[in-house]
Amino acid sequence: MAKNDPYATFRPVGGRIVPLVVAGLCVMIFTVVAIALPSEGKPSFSVGDKTFIWMIGVGFALVLWRFAQVRAIPTPEGIEVHNLVVTRQVPWSQIVEVQFGGGQAWAVLELDDFDTLPVMGIQRSDGPRATAEAQRLAALVQAHSTRGPDSER
Repeated sequence: MAKNDPYATFRPVGGRIVPLVVAGLCVMIFTVVAIALPSEGKPSFSVGDKTFIWMIGVGFALVLWRFAQVRAIPTPEGIEVHNLVVTRQVPWSQIVEVQFGGGQAWAVLELDDFDTLPVMGIQRSDGPRATAEAQRLAALVQAHSTRGPDSER
């Protein structure tokens, strides 16, 4: 997608790089530890023990990989928010406003049913880029809003 595309996917930068690097390190470290454990003598570790230790590292890496997959995909119809566990599709008409301040770690959508939905694809740790992305999301919400400026929820 073009850099100025208002419907470009919202993805964190630091929130993707750090978990992916740490995931790779987890796999490498747990692999080295599993290989280095003694197979003979006291204590000794079986192939099953070593495999289990390696699988723990892979498990950590998978959780970290999931952190790197958070994103929000806007379309003309609404936005699909992929957070750590939950993926939710929200039509633009249900979004009242975008909140990004007060020390929040990521942008938050305020919905017309008084619920809120965190958008982990826009993370404060990205600094000025995150602020610009939150403003782009707010502009999309405003552009697709069916409410007037003085309307109530």
